[in-house]
Amino acid sequence: MVLSVNERTFTQEVLESPVPVLVNFEAPWCGLCRIIHPLLSQFQTQCGDELKLVGVNADQNFKLSNTYRLKSLPTLLLIEKGIVRQRLEGFRSKDDLRLALEAIRLTYTSQEKIDTAEVRSQESGVRR
Repeated sequence: MVLSVNERTFTQEVLESPVPVLVNFEAPWCGLCRIIHPLLSQFQTQCGDELKLVGVNADQNFKLSNTYRLKSLPTLLLIEKGIVRQRLEGFRSKDDLRLALEAIRLTYTSQEKIDTAEVRSQESGVRR
């Protein structure tokens, strides 16, 4: 189950979270929001405690919607230590979203892969 967050709880649950948080801005009338729910639930299960998934009703939390300049729903923000690291909006299909979520999951749930990628990019920078 996705934790529902509002303007009152956003700072504590998202901005001050010790782990990265994927914030799903949605609305009850948004068909695509409902369609992606199973995919987001699966993503949350795969990530375990290394990433947190929360939902925000954009209609009921207008200040947050304005603060993060939502242009369309659903909009997903990956927030780490209070900073927006990635913004996902305007998906063309469930597969687009699935690929983006998989990239996030691999980045944030496998420290060894991150370290290896950083070493490779540093090595490639030195060779040039």
